[in-house]
Amino acid sequence: MRRLPHTPRLGLRARITLAFAVGALVLSALLSATTWALTRENLVNQREDAATVIVYQNAGIVQQRVRDIVDAQALLSSLSTPLGARPILYNGKEYVSLSPAFGQDALPQSLRDTVVAGQPARMRYVLRGKMQLAVGIPIPSEGVAYFEIVSLGDLEDTLGALGISLLGASLVTTLAGAGLGWWASRRALRPLTGVSNAAMALAAGHLDTRLEASDDPDLRPIAASFNDMAQALQDRIERDARFASDVSHELRSPLMTLAASVEVMDNQRDDLPERSQAALDLMVADIERFQQLVEDLLEISRFDAGVVRLEPEEVHLAELVMQAVSHSTDADVPVELDAELAGIVVQADKRRIVRVIANLIDNAAKYGGGATSVSLRQVDDGVQIAVEDRGAGVPKEDRALIFDRFTRGSAAGRRGSSSEGVGLGLALVREHVNLHGGTVWVEDRRDGEPGARFVVQLPVAEHE
Repeated sequence: MRRLPHTPRLGLRARITLAFAVGALVLSALLSATTWALTRENLVNQREDAATVIVYQNAGIVQQRVRDIVDAQALLSSLSTPLGARPILYNGKEYVSLSPAFGQDALPQSLRDTVVAGQPARMRYVLRGKMQLAVGIPIPSEGVAYFEIVSLGDLEDTLGALGISLLGASLVTTLAGAGLGWWASRRALRPLTGVSNAAMALAAGHLDTRLEASDDPDLRPIAASFNDMAQALQDRIERDARFASDVSHELRSPLMTLAASVEVMDNQRDDLPERSQAALDLMVADIERFQQLVEDLLEISRFDAGVVRLEPEEVHLAELVMQAVSHSTDADVPVELDAELAGIVVQADKRRIVRVIANLIDNAAKYGGGATSVSLRQVDDGVQIAVEDRGAGVPKEDRALIFDRFTRGSAAGRRGSSSEGVGLGLALVREHVNLHGGTVWVEDRRDGEPGARFVVQLPVAEHE
């Protein structure tokens, strides 16, 4: 089945912040829209009511004077109209106004027909891009009708400014909601941060890590469940460590007896037939491997029990590396040293450093076709011991796994004989190096040739 590419999702804190921001935006937009609509309705109604009152007053004046004043424009000029109002008089024959631009055509046809028919009316409409209010009052006794066109442009400008202000307030409210969401998510997720840190501590090997009991009824079950899980994990690991230690100790005595018996047989190998000698050689090799496995298991159990202690002493690191190589399974490996490291003295556990180098050389022989070089270099943070081999290298996905116990990586079968080794050598290398405060990793060879390069970096305690 073809899998679709994974789409990255926002983190929990980001989602909470976004939810607060969207909620604040929707709420502020709703309130702003409601406020604007109510304000607009109130202002328009007030303007219409005020304009209607003035139009009725002017219509009364027109009714009183229309017979006495022959000039309709003079009559319109005598009226008191608000700023921006345009009076129009229908004398039964034509529409008279003070401005040709605001004559008969400036009034909606439906409004004119309604008022001329004897029904007062008012209407809002758009004229030349501006909102207008037209009010018409019929005066049947005189056979005329009075109209006024009142501009609502200033009211539109006021509502526009109000809308911009409300929009700005909505944006500020949204930002405030996002800030509140970030603060709330930080406080809400703080217990989860503690759980994450505790889980990381457990993964790093600190099995005594526990969460503090919480007074929060929602968090108390989480802390209790986590602590129960951590305790169960610690008990399980301790049982497994005790089992490995006990088994190793129980195997040690019969193994020593078996090794002594085989040694006696090996001393008499010349008296054995050829087939018996071959079988004896296989037995000797297997017993040596068995002894090494038991020793490795015992060493691992000491690390698990926490009883391992460094026995540091002043050692000449360059001499120690050369001695470790000369006593390893491949004494002919060339050693490369920086000239300035010839006299360097460090505080280290001599036995453990020798074991680290021996295990790396032995690992190269089993899985990498043999070691090609051992180098000692000085770096800013200390010194580096590197062992290179001529194998196929270590895939990137296996470079962290091969330092785990009983793990040889997915490519172990093609890097060397799959029947050799059980996956404890590199695990012990990491334990010894960590005990010295150093680090170990594997990378590609720097000369571009196929193979792996195992690097041990150790801090330098002092120089001569």
